[in-house]
Amino acid sequence: MMELILASASPRRRALLKDLGFTCTVLPQDIDESPLPAEKPALLVKRLALAKAKAAFVTLDASDHRLVLGSDTIVVCDDEILGKPKHKADGLAMLKFLSGRTHQVLTAVTLLSHTKQVETMSVTNVSFATLSEAEIEAYWESGEPLDKAGAYAVQGLGAMFVSDIQGSYSGVVGLPIFETVNLLKSCGVDIKALFRKSVQNQRP
Repeated sequence: MMELILASASPRRRALLKDLGFTCTVLPQDIDESPLPAEKPALLVKRLALAKAKAAFVTLDASDHRLVLGSDTIVVCDDEILGKPKHKADGLAMLKFLSGRTHQVLTAVTLLSHTKQVETMSVTNVSFATLSEAEIEAYWESGEPLDKAGAYAVQGLGAMFVSDIQGSYSGVVGLPIFETVNLLKSCGVDIKALFRKSVQNQRP
């Protein structure tokens, strides 16, 4: 159980799982991530995580007993869902919208196997300092916001804007570790083996 199928192209999720001691086979899934009419953010992020996991799972044969992990992260401010910016104007508008406010980052995780389907979600409050137009412009020009929900990366230069976090930091990065480990344990993963494998991975 030290190998997982990761139904995501996110290098951040893969790195977090590697830190936990997992080797991942990456099977990213191209699914429609558009919200359904009147769909609430929590229902959206859970639906997308499950859809990614299912799409990857159906490609496996019956003899493959590895767990499939699907995950999705969205940024929500004043009930508005902020996805990845489509272009510069979109990214600048998102950062201006988040400036001086507290928003929520929702990350859902689904684990699938031939006998199990379990899911979880983390909700983290992230507060931004008030940003100047020059800061927003310079951050965009760094290239970091391009493929990030909400147009920022908390694990990168975007950390300079974050004045407070309440909840799961790793959930904001892309995978809530505490919640994910509890899911893995519910699927029979040996936590002691996880510790041993993680230590081995971190040795030079």
